[in-house]
Amino acid sequence: MKIDDVEIDDTYAEAFPVKMGRVVVTAATGRWALIAATEATGLGTSLIGCPAEAGIDSIIPASETPDGRPGISIIICKSKSEGIKEQLIERIGECILTAPTTAVFNGLESDEKVPVKLHFFGDGMEYRTQVGGREVYAIPIMGGEFICEEEYGVVSGVAGGNFFIMASDQLSALTAAEVAVDAISMIDGVITPFPGGIVSSGSKVGSNRYSKFMKATTNEKYCPTIKEKVEGTQVPPDVGGMYELVINGLDEGRVKTAMKMGISAAVKVPGVVKISAGNYGGNLGKYKLNLHDIMK
Repeated sequence: MKIDDVEIDDTYAEAFPVKMGRVVVTAATGRWALIAATEATGLGTSLIGCPAEAGIDSIIPASETPDGRPGISIIICKSKSEGIKEQLIERIGECILTAPTTAVFNGLESDEKVPVKLHFFGDGMEYRTQVGGREVYAIPIMGGEFICEEEYGVVSGVAGGNFFIMASDQLSALTAAEVAVDAISMIDGVITPFPGGIVSSGSKVGSNRYSKFMKATTNEKYCPTIKEKVEGTQVPPDVGGMYELVINGLDEGRVKTAMKMGISAAVKVPGVVKISAGNYGGNLGKYKLNLHDIMK
């Protein structure tokens, strides 16, 4: 299959189930909502070595937030619901409560919920109230009051949707990855958790040489600078730059849509040669997101 003269590899991205929570962060200005959301999603690229996978989901206009202020939704991903509870307590408490003028609200309606009890920070000075029809706590702080809901919905989502952008040079690959991330950012309910949404260091499970202590290492078959040295390299001869995008979403359909939107944007960039994807032969997760099916 070719789209805009770019080859679409006949392969699939292998994704796996995770638990997800979504938080709506509001503030007096969009700037402070973004700062708090950015802090709260830090160290959230991969469950291989991070306490969670996390990212900014979408910008929410003031007309659609519970308190009528600018908002941003973030998504936190863990393998189990208990992990979501822990991460929400830590990330809201350390990164959002501490940011000027912020408030937090549950961003998911679901049967499964986890408690996030932050009102104890008020040391007895906190009180219950309502904001936008929601039961919340108001915690007195130096900057006024921190408003927070204390029950958050959790759903079973999909993590690890991905595709590789292969281009003639590094700059072309990076440009294509950037426009792909921009396209994906328009879709509600998905995140691209790596820095700027782009993975520079695609990895494989385990290690060929350091298996005693490395859970993941560089995927040498997809490293352009050593393609002549690696037996079975997957880097085409005319490819000099490559980046990966990883996508997590609230459901499989959103991840597929995000992959399609991202690939459709990437192939329009001059210099892009091929789109592929990463999988582990079906050993990692139950979701097999076939590129040809997605791009039909």
